[in-house]
Amino acid sequence: MKYTPWPKRDPVKNYFQLPNEIFLLGLSPGALAVYSYLLCCENRSTYQCWPSYKTIGRAVRMSANTIRKYVCELEERRLISTESTSVTTKAGLKRNGNLLYTIRPIQLALDQFYEQQLARMDVAAERHRVAKALALRSDSAHSV
Repeated sequence: MKYTPWPKRDPVKNYFQLPNEIFLLGLSPGALAVYSYLLCCENRSTYQCWPSYKTIGRAVRMSANTIRKYVCELEERRLISTESTSVTTKAGLKRNGNLLYTIRPIQLALDQFYEQQLARMDVAAERHRVAKALALRSDSAHSV
């Protein structure tokens, strides 16, 4: 039997796709790690998963509080949405469950990102226009 240093890999099994556009959004490395883990866990037909902060934290080597921060960042960027869930214990008590994460289409996040970029450009252009107008007034006042 011939030794091959690179075993043949099934392109579908045990892999998940990360959209190329994710790198355009300027996510923090931690948010990118959490997003990647959620994509890895998601049900490919419902686009949902429900790992706990602790489970995500173990996978990406971060604390639960840090995971919470990055989940908020992903929600703000419209990459995911979350819903609270509840569980009933054997004793019949109702308790909070893990969050239910829904992976949203990347296009929604891109649209929001581009809208924010355009708004920033509009603000910068307005500031430039006002600065130019003030400079012209200042120059005309000095020449009088």
